[in-house]
Amino acid sequence: MISGASEWTGEGSVRASGTAGPRFIAIGRILRPHGVRGEVLVEVITDFPERFDVLEVAYLGYDNWHAVPYRVRTRRRHRAGVLLSFAGHPDRTSVEVLRDMFVQIPIEEAQPLPEGSYYAHELMGLDVITTEGEELGRISDVLFTAANDVYVVQGTRGEILLPAIHQVIKEIDLAAGRMIVELIPGLLE
Repeated sequence: MISGASEWTGEGSVRASGTAGPRFIAIGRILRPHGVRGEVLVEVITDFPERFDVLEVAYLGYDNWHAVPYRVRTRRRHRAGVLLSFAGHPDRTSVEVLRDMFVQIPIEEAQPLPEGSYYAHELMGLDVITTEGEELGRISDVLFTAANDVYVVQGTRGEILLPAIHQVIKEIDLAAGRMIVELIPGLLE
């Protein structure tokens, strides 16, 4: 259901943090320093990797609420990732502190998604209701797996994991703040 929306992740998931939306959206994660000239190897975690080709300022941080702007000095593709270097960080030692930080952009710069696709932060806090009208709770987390995304719902039944597949997710209404789901056999067992 959130295909094309994987600009948002953090170690495979994203957690709600209050009621206001996030300030930044992650497009990459710094894996480690590369070489001795201040480059870092970045894992690309966006469906829009061409963003790195024109990235002038990256916001680095461990979460999507607090980040520090860094002027990008150089950028280049490297295998499945990207190598970046930043102004004021001329060597390997100075970029070691950036390890595991997310490379982010302001949320306002997020790419528009096709109809029926959503960013994970848009789904956080949605009320989840079955097609029969039972209130299951609210989405508290989105897990990104190889097969499909999984919505974590916290409610009176405890934690429920709902696969983001068309057989289960029937309707998402952001304006109304709800998701309608159909519980297929075996889902809650």
